[in-house]
Amino acid sequence: MKRLALAFAILLGFLVQGFAQDTGASGSPPAQTDERAATGGAQTLEDILRRQRGEKVDDDFRRNATGDPNSAAGISSQLGTLGGVSDPELWRSLRYGSADVTVSSGGKEATVLMQDGGMRWLEWRKGPLLTYGSMLLGATLVLLVLFYLLRGRIRIDGARTGKTITRFKAIERFGHWLLAGSFILLGITGLLTLFGRFAIIPLIGKDAFAPLASASKWVHNNVSWAFMLALAMVFVMWVAHNIPNKTDLKWIAQGGGILKKGVHPPAKKFNFGQKIIFWGVIVLGASISASGVSLLFPFEFPMFAKTFEILNATGLPQLFGFGVLPTELAPHEEMQYAQLWHSIVAFLMIAMVLAHIYIGSVGMEGAYDAMGSGEVELQWAREHHGLWVEEVEAAEKASEPKDAVPAE
Repeated sequence: MKRLALAFAILLGFLVQGFAQDTGASGSPPAQTDERAATGGAQTLEDILRRQRGEKVDDDFRRNATGDPNSAAGISSQLGTLGGVSDPELWRSLRYGSADVTVSSGGKEATVLMQDGGMRWLEWRKGPLLTYGSMLLGATLVLLVLFYLLRGRIRIDGARTGKTITRFKAIERFGHWLLAGSFILLGITGLLTLFGRFAIIPLIGKDAFAPLASASKWVHNNVSWAFMLALAMVFVMWVAHNIPNKTDLKWIAQGGGILKKGVHPPAKKFNFGQKIIFWGVIVLGASISASGVSLLFPFEFPMFAKTFEILNATGLPQLFGFGVLPTELAPHEEMQYAQLWHSIVAFLMIAMVLAHIYIGSVGMEGAYDAMGSGEVELQWAREHHGLWVEEVEAAEKASEPKDAVPAE
């Protein structure tokens, strides 16, 4: 009986002590335990679900759990030759860039052994980039076909004069075709490279695609210089003619004359539609050239860390819900951003150039002659660029020698 009473007293003492520890000295409710206690400090199911939903995950519990290789206690508690950190801690420190990595050569980029942002880049590249890029090009082609079926070819309305007027000189046509030809090659080889793994290899196989990919890479890298040269030529030759003016307002008000037959709004050497194409090619072309140079010379011309810093200062990323953009990027991240931006701009340019090719070929009668021979039918020029024709004729008349005044 005494033994039973003693055992009951001891059990009661443990219960009282445990209750005191749970409630605390003040009798307050127990503090909320760490949700990762059940996983031993590892990520939880909710962490995984947040990551799958694309939500931000606080990974400090892993980022900071990299051990202390300089701790004597840490070294003494380890077995084998690993020292003061275990394999999981080592790989975590490598992933988050906190490992003490020493390399003999290669610069800062050589110290990045694991860059997990590459997976985000790959998912974005094979997901939204290909999906929305394909949709943009497909929608552009469909709209052009529908426009042709509804409007038909824009023809010369008036009677032909049988005379021609010089629309573009030889140097202008050379610059245009150098730009156009190089862009077509860059577009084709770029699309082959971008869609190769996901669309072309399943059709022709890896062995057939390998030489095609190698040739595409060589063409893309080298033809890019011709594109940049032509872009500079076109800008210098035509920038003065593409400054917007009040004449463009009349052109816009009449829909450029392409929606209704017999409508011919006034225009100088370039109408408002051509000015949009010009500035689109110049601005997007300069941007795609900059990102292309960054890709041609890896780690030499970083673009995005400084760009993100400037954008953060304007407050635009926060206004549109992107938050604060990162301003410290590993060299590999710079290259990933450059590749994505290069592709996005390329899709926009291809869509725009498709519309330009349409209107300059099957879409409008007589338009191709401007860049073909450089000579266009005078009636065509009067209908589409009447103000420019008047300027040319006035200049020709002013340059003609005046009749000699008879001597008295």
